[in-house]
Amino acid sequence: MERTLYENLTLDQERALYGARGALVRRCRFEGPADGESALKECRDVVVEDCDFLLRYPFWHAQDTRITHSRMTETCRAALWYDRDIRLEDCQLGGIKAVRECDSVTLEDCRIVSPEFGWFCRGLSLSRCDLTAEYPFLQTRDLTIDHLEMTGKYSFQYVENGVIRDSHLDTKDAFWHTKNFTVYDSVVKGEYLGWYSENLKLVRCKIIGTQPLCYCKGLVLEDCEMVDCDLAFENSEVVATVKGRIDSVKNPVHGSITADAIGEVILDGNLWPGADCAIHTNE
Repeated sequence: MERTLYENLTLDQERALYGARGALVRRCRFEGPADGESALKECRDVVVEDCDFLLRYPFWHAQDTRITHSRMTETCRAALWYDRDIRLEDCQLGGIKAVRECDSVTLEDCRIVSPEFGWFCRGLSLSRCDLTAEYPFLQTRDLTIDHLEMTGKYSFQYVENGVIRDSHLDTKDAFWHTKNFTVYDSVVKGEYLGWYSENLKLVRCKIIGTQPLCYCKGLVLEDCEMVDCDLAFENSEVVATVKGRIDSVKNPVHGSITADAIGEVILDGNLWPGADCAIHTNE
């Protein structure tokens, strides 16, 4: 298919390429005194290559669009909302709320600095990306992540159905109220991990930080490390096998916990009635 070509243009008007169909947008720059919004709103089957976006809301209600080697600056706020079947490769996303309420969005080799990134999405996938964000992925469903380097607190809250592999997450208050989520072969650093989660599973992970995994249901840890983890598993239903030492475990409810060593097991007057969690060490 021969595409309509827009090349080497500087565009600043409102809705500059609104509703484009079957277009190739190459080496264009969206900025200027007119300060227009929504450059490619309602576009379909568009390919964007090596472009710079400095204006707001460029891709709203877009479908079947591929964006490569492009840059969205800090002033490019809320870049992708209400989209479907979007692919971004080797892009920079710098504005707040970069992706929201989208279906089937894939990001590969992208660098993202975007508070409130990835909210309320369905079928969001990230591979080999760097992300700096507060509150990323709120209430997103069907999330797939591979080789993510992430820095930012309050991540993955209320997320349902997903998997993370081979990633490094430097965060806090992560995975609160998460349901049906598995993390493989990753480092998860930050306090208060996974509170109120349901069916959260961590496999061969390194967990770092105080008071992890409290008030959980259906929690599973397989061959994980727990570093600087005290007061772990309070009021949780858990089946855990831990390599190395846990600093302390407090008032787990049901299941079993096995570790090489546990510094302190705290079963105090606040232990829930009927609690029967089995705790074992290999010492």
